[in-house]
Amino acid sequence: MTGSPNWHRDGGLHFAVGVEDTFVPQAGPGERPIDEYELTEHYERWHADLGLAVEAGAELVRWGVPWHRIQPEPGRWDWDWLDGVMDRYAELSLRPIVDLMHYGTPLWLPRQFANPDYPKLVAEYSARVAERYAHLGVHDYTPVNEPMIHALFSGEYAYWPPYLSGPQGLSTMVGQLARGFVLAQRAMRDVLGDRGVFVHVDAGMRYVGDVDAPEHREHAARLKDQVFLVEDLVTGRVDAAHPLVPHLRANGWNDADLAWFAEAPVLPDVMGVNYYPRHSTEVFEAGVFHGGGFRDPRPTRDDGVAGLTELIREAHTRYGAPVMLTETCVTGSVKERIDWLDESVAALHDLRASGVDVVGYTWWPLFDMYEWTYRHSEQPREAHRLTMGLWRLEERATGLERVRTDIVDRFRHYAIGG
Repeated sequence: MTGSPNWHRDGGLHFAVGVEDTFVPQAGPGERPIDEYELTEHYERWHADLGLAVEAGAELVRWGVPWHRIQPEPGRWDWDWLDGVMDRYAELSLRPIVDLMHYGTPLWLPRQFANPDYPKLVAEYSARVAERYAHLGVHDYTPVNEPMIHALFSGEYAYWPPYLSGPQGLSTMVGQLARGFVLAQRAMRDVLGDRGVFVHVDAGMRYVGDVDAPEHREHAARLKDQVFLVEDLVTGRVDAAHPLVPHLRANGWNDADLAWFAEAPVLPDVMGVNYYPRHSTEVFEAGVFHGGGFRDPRPTRDDGVAGLTELIREAHTRYGAPVMLTETCVTGSVKERIDWLDESVAALHDLRASGVDVVGYTWWPLFDMYEWTYRHSEQPREAHRLTMGLWRLEERATGLERVRTDIVDRFRHYAIGG
C-alpha cells in the first residue's frame, strides 16, 4: 500500500474518495433490499472502479466489505471476490480505509442487531478480515460507519431491520452497536497491533432554529447530546455526569452496562465527521413538531462551511484525535459540486492553519449512488440516482457506464498537491 502506515500523523492533508456501500439485504413486504454494490454494478466493475480512484489522484479509498456476501452461512466464508479486490488495492498502491459495518447484517442472523450474539459475531468477522489482509498492508479500518444514524433508522424509526421503535428501541440499538464496535476494534487490535489505524466515523448533525422554544427545549437538547452517544460510550466518556445517563437508565440500562464501556474503552486514531451542507443542519420551528427521519423530517438549512467548521472543531476538541472529513458532497449540478469542493477544501486548510489537526478530506461518492428511498419504491433505479459523484452513472445497453465529469480534474488538482 502507498504511503506511511502512520499517514494520519505525518502532517499532511490526505485526499480520499468513497464508494457508497450501504447494505440492507433483508426485505419484507413492500421492500426491496439495498445493496449499493449491486445497484451501482460495483460487484462486476470493481477492477475499473478502483482505477478511477487512481485517476482522480486519491491516496485513500473509504470502501466497505459486504458481510452478507462473504459469510453467506454461519461458519462458512467466501473470500474469492474480496481477495481479488484487496489484491487490486495492492496492485494500485491505493490505501483502503475498510468499512466493516455499513448498516446490514447477514441474512442468516435472526433479529439482526437485536440478536444477543451480534457483538461477538461482528467481532469475529472483523478479526477475520483484518487477519486475512494484513499481509497486503491493509491496516486502516472503520469498525462501524455512522452508528448513531444506524441506531436511529433501525432502533427508533423502525425503518430498517430489526425494526425497533421509540426510546427503548433506540437504547437497544445503541447498546448492541456500541458493544459490537468495542469488541471488533479490540479483536482487530489483537491482530494488527500498532499497525492498526482505526477511523471512527459518525454523521455530523446540527440542530438550530427554535431549539429553546418550550415545546422543543428538552428534545433538542437530547438530540444535541445524542449525536455523540455511541462514540462517547466506546471511548469511555459516559459516566454518571453524562447528560444521557438518565435517558439510558429509563430505557433498560443498568450499572453493569455502563461500567462495561467505562472499563475498556477503544479510542480513535482518527475521528471522522460526515457532513453534507444541505442535510446536516436540521431546523426546529416553534409550534411545529417533527419526529425526524425519513418519515417525518425536519426542514434543513444549508450552513455551508460554517457548519462544517463548527463540527470539525467540535470533534477535535471532544475526542482529542486527528480529524478527517470522511464524507462530503452536494447533490446537484457539476458546477454546484465543484463550488462545494473548492469551499470545503479551503475550509479545511483554514482549520489546519488555525491549529486544528485535520488529516483528511473525502469526496463521497466516487460515482453516483442510489437514494435509500429505492427500498420502499417500485420505480426503476434511475429514478433514485443521486448526482453526487466525480463520475456520473449513465444507463446504457452495456450496463451502468461511469462518465467522467469536470469535477475529477478539480479533485485531482487538490489531491496531488494543488
